[in-house]
Amino acid sequence: MFRIEVDRARFREIVRGRIRQDLRKYLSNSELIARQGEHAVSVPIPQIELPRFRFGENQKAGVGQGPGEKGEALGEKDGEGGGEGAAGDAEGAHILEVEVELEELAEMLGKELQLPNIQPRGKREISTDGGRYNGVRRSGPDSLRHMRRTFKAALLRTISAGEWDPANPKVVPDREDQRYRARKSAPVPDSSAVIFHMMDVSGSMGREQKEIVRIEAFWIDTWLRSQYRNIEVVYIVHDAVAKVVDQNAFFHLRESGGTKISSAYELALKLIQEKYRTEDWNIYPFHYSDGDNWSARDTERCVALLKDELLPRCNQFCYGQVKSAYGSGQFKKDLDDALGGDERLVTSSVSDRGDIAAAIRSFLGKGR
Repeated sequence: MFRIEVDRARFREIVRGRIRQDLRKYLSNSELIARQGEHAVSVPIPQIELPRFRFGENQKAGVGQGPGEKGEALGEKDGEGGGEGAAGDAEGAHILEVEVELEELAEMLGKELQLPNIQPRGKREISTDGGRYNGVRRSGPDSLRHMRRTFKAALLRTISAGEWDPANPKVVPDREDQRYRARKSAPVPDSSAVIFHMMDVSGSMGREQKEIVRIEAFWIDTWLRSQYRNIEVVYIVHDAVAKVVDQNAFFHLRESGGTKISSAYELALKLIQEKYRTEDWNIYPFHYSDGDNWSARDTERCVALLKDELLPRCNQFCYGQVKSAYGSGQFKKDLDDALGGDERLVTSSVSDRGDIAAAIRSFLGKGR
């Protein structure tokens, strides 16, 4: 039985190698997102089947045997073929689903895109369950019994009761003498991060554009969760007005109004000021749109908000522009012209799903 488990583990490792080999393919589609759990993701691997023995009769005459003439097309004799007929009883192609921890998936992503580890900025004190067993208590499991302290308590009780006999030094601990090791929780410095996903949901952002954003956000979150123990994610949508929504609404909401990008930046700034202090949090805003803004004046307002308020508070601000049939793409040009020299601002342009990997690398490749 042990040998079977070893072989199975080796096969699973081969499958994980296949995942690493095909990671670029997973970076451009949403196949993994629908299979995501809290700590792991189920990865479909086509055309790989777990090896096993099959027992049965082999009554075939041999390779190439049977009726038919040389040069005759297979499956077309007497009108046969064409893909029609009764349901068969043979098995089809198999797809193996392998569960991979999100932390392991992040490690694959880091190696594939050559991402550096992030050096956290914000710190805060939190109480953890870690620490050493440097405490003692009177109750606990037998596995944590403190033998020396138990014997000491029993010895003191024996002496104080006048039962100690130097000629016959015998100590028998009773229930009241039992002592157990206890682990004390202690505040330790730990890095925390907040991710702001902001997206234009006006009429010009169609289903394909939102799907690209959804894929990018999945991989960004996967990587940042591997870098920080404590992560919070805030979803903000905007047309002419911005509001905080849940994850489902973020990827499916569509409005018909205009586009005022500054509304999202102002809302993010308000949340940072009220809830996410820069000395406690590493702050990562990501904004996605097709590059249309309602006026040049509002773009100037966005630049001012970034330069004076958001960039000084953030580890890095990322703007991802998704090409659409209706978007002008002007906003990225304006940001690059006004703030292109500030390394805290990173912009990317995605024409189709093939550009997603490059966009993720540009966002996460600086290790900020």
